[in-house]
Amino acid sequence: MQANDQEKDDLYKLRHSAAHVMAQAVLELYPEAKLGIGPPIDTGFYYDFDLGLDAQGKPRTFTPEDLEAIEKRMRQIIGGKHEFVYREVSADEARQLFKDQPYKLELIDGLAGGGIDEYGNETTEKPVISTYRQDSFEDLCRGPHVEATNKIPQDAFKLMTVAGAYWRGDEHNPMLQRIYGTAWRNKKDLKQHLDMLEEAKKRDHRKLGKELDIFTFDDEVGPGLPLWLPRGAVIIEELEQLAKEMEAKHGYDRVRTPHLTKEDLFWRSGHLPYYEESMYPPMEMEGVRYFIKPMNCPFHHKIFASRPRSYRDLPLRLAEYGTCYRYEKSGELFGLMRVRSMQMNDAHIYCTEGQFEAEFLDVIDMYLEYFQIFQIDKYVMRFSTHHKKGLGKKYVDNERLWLKTEEMVRQVMTAHNIPFVEVADEAAFYGPKIDVQIWSAIGREFTLATNQVDFAQPDRFDLVYVTPDGTTETPLCIHRAPLSTHERMIGFLIEHYAGKFPVWLAPEQVRVIPITEAHHEYALEVVRRLKAAGLRATADLGGERMNNKIRQAQLLQIPYMPVVGDQEVAEGTIAPRRRDNVRQDGLPVEAFIAAVKEKIAARSPEI
Repeated sequence: MQANDQEKDDLYKLRHSAAHVMAQAVLELYPEAKLGIGPPIDTGFYYDFDLGLDAQGKPRTFTPEDLEAIEKRMRQIIGGKHEFVYREVSADEARQLFKDQPYKLELIDGLAGGGIDEYGNETTEKPVISTYRQDSFEDLCRGPHVEATNKIPQDAFKLMTVAGAYWRGDEHNPMLQRIYGTAWRNKKDLKQHLDMLEEAKKRDHRKLGKELDIFTFDDEVGPGLPLWLPRGAVIIEELEQLAKEMEAKHGYDRVRTPHLTKEDLFWRSGHLPYYEESMYPPMEMEGVRYFIKPMNCPFHHKIFASRPRSYRDLPLRLAEYGTCYRYEKSGELFGLMRVRSMQMNDAHIYCTEGQFEAEFLDVIDMYLEYFQIFQIDKYVMRFSTHHKKGLGKKYVDNERLWLKTEEMVRQVMTAHNIPFVEVADEAAFYGPKIDVQIWSAIGREFTLATNQVDFAQPDRFDLVYVTPDGTTETPLCIHRAPLSTHERMIGFLIEHYAGKFPVWLAPEQVRVIPITEAHHEYALEVVRRLKAAGLRATADLGGERMNNKIRQAQLLQIPYMPVVGDQEVAEGTIAPRRRDNVRQDGLPVEAFIAAVKEKIAARSPEI
């Protein structure tokens, strides 16, 4: 195990142990509470509780004062230096131990039946019913934990929020109260994390999207259906232009497909049995049922099949910015990150097995080119594979092709020294995939790009090409979306840049500010020249004072604010001011245009 893995493991133990200490504190303060589960997570831990009903017969919820009391009791427990003691028990012993805890009894039944872990998740490991005890509290758990409670620093954890969570994630089950906490090795790390959260609030794309006039939602339109304002539309067009240039360089052909189709297409693709819960319900016209599309791939398969194909046509790379619609659950909608209407940077590559390695690598290279443009320095490739138990239900039932294509991906990644982590039971229903996790400038994690192998749909659609010896074979298909959707990508970029977009991406690149009304005519002349050069420019001809105009432009994060007054009019120059307050006087307009256009052409991150 490498040092970094060991550190992560130690932090995992610390957070897991903090979750148990919190559960003990809650049970001591609220003896009637029923326990759900309490795992460690990336930045801390949580635990789910059922507090029963209050005096009015409504579900009892935790208050901020409750969290303060729980934190205080946790510190007392930690100070007691209680050891974490492991033991294995029989199912009957466990049922007796947790006889007053109905959710634990349900988990025990799953463990006793096999194939279910202590959190209620499927597992291939041999079921073992075990507990950990500290002080007077014992919980169903396989660990690991720190040696004793005093290994949890008293000044390096904090209870953060309370949220509702359905038991085992099923909306038909009871709603529990989930307390989230964060825990770190020391006070300094905790402070750094809390500071990052404060910065994240300032950068929240929902907040900045409204302040910067980028997008809005409307109840009469519907939840999860964003309306792009003019400034947002500019960003979309710039991203699409970037994708067009990148895809032209990498040999893609662009196509367009309709927003709806007969249901027969999705039966043939196999999406309906696996994906119907995430699709909008069908509509019927003249006895035919139609669905609005949740993905583009079946349409691209039809384009491939629209005429005979030869090995000389391969690889065939079909790209589209196609609008798709998915019925995400209301509780899962989140700004631009989880929406119901999305425009996907989608493409499908049809290739032979011999071409697979080069094509798969080319997609990875495209990711890296985009990351360089957007200054994404931290990322992880997640290699998602199938699980044998899901064959025929969650996954296409062909174990041989699953193992073959997974090994093909594994060999490509390994042979070319591309770092990746392998995650079981998270593949697409039709094949293994690489998902790319990226981190923004302040360390927030996002799932962005995807690179998926499809061995199932080409066969379902009878896609074939003629080989050099005159026989026919079925191509492999690679699904890829390196820029995700406009919605998720722009949400990420808003937070990544804190709304301070590089000049090539800024909705408004230049705002000319006349000092007085006498300078309006010259300001408009400057704007005319800027627009003629292809820049997005306006003039602020309002009646406010110059400093107020500058402040308003800075609030909109406009990169450049050239000021014009008597001297600039006389000399035919401008006095550019950047949004970071860097100033320059007496600059010829053409020199300014040339400097800005150079940054735009290079898609420079600088202003």
